[in-house]
Amino acid sequence: MANFLLERTVPLPLDEAWRRITRWERHGETVPLTVVRVVPPGPTREGTRVVARSGAGPLGFDDPMEVTVWEPPADGGPGRCRLVKRGRVVLGWAELEVRPGPGGRTRVLWREEIRVRFVPALFDGVLRRSARRVFGRTVNHLLRLP
Repeated sequence: MANFLLERTVPLPLDEAWRRITRWERHGETVPLTVVRVVPPGPTREGTRVVARSGAGPLGFDDPMEVTVWEPPADGGPGRCRLVKRGRVVLGWAELEVRPGPGGRTRVLWREEIRVRFVPALFDGVLRRSARRVFGRTVNHLLRLP
């Protein structure tokens, strides 16, 4: 299992940073050959399923995730979301958090534990570095776009 933490401090209000990192369909824009959809469509809440489809045609697979914690920021306080991966190939969880940062900015944290079925623990370091690179690019992309 590979664990990693991404941290960013951005000149955005909490609510705006939250809105940007939880626009699920945009998560696939920086991951090659990946499209993300939300089931059911509409506002996110506990129980919402986010499905990332990666690959091309019959060589693809789904990475279904369920929102198990949905606590948007309120009254200047932090916000937190937890997604649990429920697929056959990719397992683990991800937590996204926004909290007040220095100078009125927002601190964004992305914690993830990821495991790919049939990939031995020997490759956890490679998986960790790859995931940090891919998800780091995703977080940067999401936070830059209005």
